Amino acid sequence: MHSQILAFFLWLSSGAQVAAQRIRASPTSQTFKSAIVADSGLTYVKNSGICETTRGVGQSSGYINIAQTASIWFWFFEARHSPQTAPLTVWLSGGPGCSSMLGLFQGMSINPKNGPCTVNPDGKTTTLNPYSWNTISNMIYIDQPVGAGFSTGSMTVTSTDAAAVMMWTALQILFESPQFSSFQSRDLILATESYGAHYGPAFITYFIAQNALIDSGALIGKKVIFKSLMINDGKHDPLIQYTSYITFAEDAPGYGPLQPASVISKMSDAFFQNDTGCRARLQACYAAGTTSADNALCAAANSLCVSHFIIGPMLISWSRLFKKHHDIFLPATQGRDSEDLLRSSSNITFPPLHYESYLKSDSVLAAIGATSAYVSCSEVVVSAFNSTGEFGRTALPPLAALADAHFPILIWVGDADIKANWLGVHESYAATNWTIDGVPVASMKTVDSFTFSRVFRRWTPLTSIRT
Repeated sequence: MHSQILAFFLWLSSGAQVAAQRIRASPTSQTFKSAIVADSGLTYVKNSGICETTRGVGQSSGYINIAQTASIWFWFFEARHSPQTAPLTVWLSGGPGCSSMLGLFQGMSINPKNGPCTVNPDGKTTTLNPYSWNTISNMIYIDQPVGAGFSTGSMTVTSTDAAAVMMWTALQILFESPQFSSFQSRDLILATESYGAHYGPAFITYFIAQNALIDSGALIGKKVIFKSLMINDGKHDPLIQYTSYITFAEDAPGYGPLQPASVISKMSDAFFQNDTGCRARLQACYAAGTTSADNALCAAANSLCVSHFIIGPMLISWSRLFKKHHDIFLPATQGRDSEDLLRSSSNITFPPLHYESYLKSDSVLAAIGATSAYVSCSEVVVSAFNSTGEFGRTALPPLAALADAHFPILIWVGDADIKANWLGVHESYAATNWTIDGVPVASMKTVDSFTFSRVFRRWTPLTSIRT
């Protein structure tokens, strides 16, 4: 299975795209009522003709109603080749609180995201992506937790562990339904990005524990067995990542210094101050427990290090919540795009947000069965997670445990990304080079079932495939 996810990733995108736009009449909504989860079910439409216009390739979109007051949005696309036997890849965007529609739609024209189409600059039409991930895998994009994307309701999720419970419930309903029951036995791949470095390992760990309860007879439900995990530009550990802002700004491998010595000096002073600096406060958080006082300590530690942080298209100001800060992030990125050091900072939104206009179109919303307003990244969710101090805590223990258990993992990083720079994920160069037409495009290192890749000259990884 590990070789399969590597092959999946290695098919890199390039080439012309095919113009496509075919909005059909609003299809009839279909429903399913769960017998496993009380007051839950599915509400969805099939074959809307939106985005995926390849003849004979099916799709479904709608809501997993996990409770009377909470609904999780999903958008499913069949594989273009051998959908009856192809794996199912579950895509979750990060944030926390960012929509998986970011993974489906948003990206540069030369490096589109992994969905079946991109939205054209007019915000009304789409272009078919012949190198979409659903070329070889069935794909389902899920907006989670409640509050992200089209997902809506009154449930408040304040941590990754709570989000894992919500995600388990959603998948129980999904795999119970006649529409998706056949996918339960397929090879399941969990693919995620950014804050997904928290989601992925924690979710799979929780699912493994739930599966064991089902095996023992202590729980009635559908087993959810993921075979591999893929993490794109992940934020695994704040202490390592924030340290890497200084290292990367001082000398980004392959690019040179990003900031002058005076800026590096100020960043270092703020980070390494004895008892009051960013490092000391994060170390205190790592040693803390999970009481409300500990949560406040960890939230304050993160705020001290990063007074402003870009999550999706939002600029979150931590200083709204905490008055004192020693900012590490903004000095590292000044004058440059935080997600692409090859670009200068400007007022021009990059990547462009044409897809947001598309997802506000009444005809598109009606066709895909969306009845709630779209929120690309929810500041409400960010604030909820921050209240438990999660941003100041490491996500490495569950990842390490999965690796120790020989669970197949692929982590890949674009080496032009400052915000989730690759030095913060891996401290040394990897050993094996990938090439296309003889030109190196990435380096890779594999230890047992764990693979790390640095992708050259990309603000974010190559997220489409090339056959």
